[in-house]
Amino acid sequence: MAEASVRAGSTAPDSVAGRLAGKHVLLTGVTGFVGEALLHLLLTEVPGVRMTLLVRPKGSTSGAARIAGLLGKPIFAEVVEASGGVEALMAARIFVLEGDLADTPPLPAGLDAVVHCAGDVSFDPPVDEGFRTNVVGTRELLARVREAGPDLHYVHISTAYVAGRRRGSIPEGPVDLEVDLEAELAWGLSQRRAIEDRSRSAEVLTAERKKAEKAHSRAGALTAAAATEAARQDWVKKELVAAGAERARSLGWTDCYTFTKALGERVVEEHARTHRASIVRPSIIESALQRPHPGWIEGFKMAEPLILAYGRGELPEFPAAADTIVDIVPVDHVVSAIVAVLAHPPEVGRPAYFHVSSGDRQPLTFHHLYENVRGYFDEHPFQAGDRGATRLPEWRFPGAHAVERVLSSGERAYQVADFLVSHAPRSDRARELARRLEQQRRRLEFLRRYLDIYAEYTQAELRFHDGHTLALYRSLSEADREIFAFDTAVVDWKVYLQDIHCPAVTAPIRRLDEVRAARRKTATAGLKPLPPDKPAVAAFFDMDGTLLSSNVIETYLWVRLRELSGTERLAELGRIAAKVPSLVQAERRERSAFLRTVYRDYEGARLETLDEIADEHLTDHVLSRLSPAAVRRIREHRRAGHQTVLITGAIRPLTRPLRTLFDHIEAAELAVDDRGICTGYLSSSPLVGESRAAWMASYAAEHGIDMGASFAYADSHSDLPLLAAVGNPVAVRPDVTLFRHARKHHWKIVDWQSSGSSARSLDPAGGPR
Repeated sequence: MAEASVRAGSTAPDSVAGRLAGKHVLLTGVTGFVGEALLHLLLTEVPGVRMTLLVRPKGSTSGAARIAGLLGKPIFAEVVEASGGVEALMAARIFVLEGDLADTPPLPAGLDAVVHCAGDVSFDPPVDEGFRTNVVGTRELLARVREAGPDLHYVHISTAYVAGRRRGSIPEGPVDLEVDLEAELAWGLSQRRAIEDRSRSAEVLTAERKKAEKAHSRAGALTAAAATEAARQDWVKKELVAAGAERARSLGWTDCYTFTKALGERVVEEHARTHRASIVRPSIIESALQRPHPGWIEGFKMAEPLILAYGRGELPEFPAAADTIVDIVPVDHVVSAIVAVLAHPPEVGRPAYFHVSSGDRQPLTFHHLYENVRGYFDEHPFQAGDRGATRLPEWRFPGAHAVERVLSSGERAYQVADFLVSHAPRSDRARELARRLEQQRRRLEFLRRYLDIYAEYTQAELRFHDGHTLALYRSLSEADREIFAFDTAVVDWKVYLQDIHCPAVTAPIRRLDEVRAARRKTATAGLKPLPPDKPAVAAFFDMDGTLLSSNVIETYLWVRLRELSGTERLAELGRIAAKVPSLVQAERRERSAFLRTVYRDYEGARLETLDEIADEHLTDHVLSRLSPAAVRRIREHRRAGHQTVLITGAIRPLTRPLRTLFDHIEAAELAVDDRGICTGYLSSSPLVGESRAAWMASYAAEHGIDMGASFAYADSHSDLPLLAAVGNPVAVRPDVTLFRHARKHHWKIVDWQSSGSSARSLDPAGGPR
C-alpha cells in the first residue's frame, strides 16, 4: 500500500512523472543493460509517458519480436500483468521503430525527447567499429532529431571517463582535450580497409602460412590453409584494436572506448548550440541497489570477471594502488538520474552535464573493495572440486610494475613448458600436463587482457565532481527522491558488495557448476536407437592408437618376424631401429610418405600368405591390444542401428581380425604382381588427413548418411579432418595437439585403455603374455 500511495502522489504536475505525463520519448539501446533498466523504470514509475524504441532486427527476429521477448523477462512481469499482457502493453505505450543507428530511419512525429543509451561499450573494440557506433551513430541520430523538431530534448548517455588520463577533480562540463573530430573520424573509419590490405601482404601471409603449415601439415594442406586464413583474420582484429588503443592514448585517453565516447560528446555539443541537450556521465555501472530488485544485473560488466576470478583463486594480485578510488555506481541510480534529467530539460544553447558517480562523496578504494570481496568469499567460497574450498589469494598491492614483472615471467615460463609438452611423446602424463598448461594459458591470457585494459583505470586518480547531479536530486520532492533515488552518498559499500553485488554475480556461476556436476553424475555412454524415419547414421573409427595400442611399424615387425630365424630377426630389428629416426621425421612431416616408406618393406611378400598369417596368428595379437571400451562402443553403435566403418591407413590384411565388428572397412591395399607377390607399393594413395574426410563425404552420399548426426573416433592431430567431418567427434587418448583442439572446440574426449590382461611382445612364437 505504501508503494501504491507513493506512485499515486508522484503524478503531481511538478513531479518527475507529472512533468513527463503525455510526453513521447524515443529510447535507443533498450536491449542493453542500462537501456533495459531505464525502460523498466519508465514503465513502472512514469505511467503517462509513451515510448518509441529504436531497435534493429537480429537475424530473422524483428525488432518488435525482440522487444516482446524483452518484456517477457521477470522484471517486467508486474507491469505486463497490470497492462493485460505484452501485446496490450505494447499497444498502449510502446511503438517499435526498426532500424540501425548507422542509418537511422526518420523519427516518428510528435516526439518530445530522445534518450540515446546505445553504444559500443567494449573497452577495446576494433577502431572502425568504435567510431561507427559511438560517433557516426550519434551524428546520424542527431540529424534525425533535428528533422523531427526544434524543441526536442536530447539526453546523451556517455561515461565519466571521457575525462581521459587526467588526474584530480573532474568538473561537470566539456572535455578540454584538443582533437580534430573530422580528421580522427576519417582516420578511424579508414583503418579496416588499410589493415585488411596489409594483412594480405606477402610478409604477413608468409609468416602466418609457415606457422600454420608447421602446426597442421600432418592434417593436410587445406587444413593448414584454413588455419592461415583464420590467423589472418585474427591478425586484422588485433591490429584494429591496437590502432584504436594507441591513437587514444597518444591523444590523452585511456582507450578507444573513452576516446570515441568523447568524440561523440563533441557531436552532441555541436548540436546543443541550437537545441536542448543533456549529457549524463555514469562511472562504472554495476548491479542494482534496490530496483528492479537488489543485485539485478544483465551480463558481465567491468568488475564481475575480476570478482569471479578472485573467488576461483585465479587473480593472485592486482595492479592498483590500495588507496586509489574505484568509482562504482549502481545501475538503478544511473537510470533514476537519467529520468530526472529527462524531466528537466536545459535551455537551448546551454548543454547540461551530470556525473552519476560515487567517488567524490562516498569513495570506495581498491583496498576496501578487495576486503569486501574477500570477506564475501571467506563466508561463501567456491568449491575446487574434491579439494574443498578454493584458496583465496592475498593481495598486497605491490604496484603495476611489480605485477607486470610477475606476469611477464609467467608468460615466458609458459612458452617454454608449452614447447616441451608439444614435443613430448604421447602419454597420459603429457595430456595431463597439456590440460594444466591450457588452464595456465587461459589464466595468463585473462590476466594479460585485464592488466592491459584496466591498468589505466586502476591508476586513474580521478574524482568526478557531481554538484549538478546532487543539485538536481535535491530539487526533487521528497516522494520523487524516494522513487528516483540517485544520491550515491547513501550506499553502504559493505552491505552492497557482500550482501547484494557479490551474491548476484556468483549466483549464475554456482548454478552452472551444479548443473555441470549433475551432468557428470548422470552422464551415460548409451546411444538411442535410430528411428526408422531418420536418415542413416554412421560411426567412423580410426584403428591404430584409437582401437588398438599399436602402430604400423610394430605390426609390420610382428608379421615379418614370423618368417625369420633368430639371427635374421635380430638383423631385421636392427635395420628397423636404424630407420626409426627418419621414420619419425617422415611421420611428423607427412603421414602418407611415412606409410609408403614402411610398406616398402612388404616387397616380396605373398599377399595370400599375409592373409593366412593374419587369420591364424594375428588375431590374438590384435585382441591383446584392442580396447574393451572401444569394442563396447562399436557394439552400442550397431545396436543403435548405426553403420560402423573402420577407416585406416593400415594394410587390409592387418584389419582382418576386426571384420566382424564393422559393416565396412576401408584400408590401404598392397599392390601385387600377376603372381600375387607384393611390389612394395600401394594400389592407390593411403587414406590419411584430408583424404579421409573426402572419402567419408563420398561414402555418406552413396549410403544416404547424415554426417551431422554421425560419429567419428580418432587419436591423432592428423585426424582433424576426419573428426571435423561429423557432428559428433570424439578424441580417443589424443596426442597433445588434438587434445588442445578438442578442448577448445568442446569435443568429447575419452580414454579407451587397451586390455590389461597382456603385455607387449614382439615374439610371434610366444604370442601375447
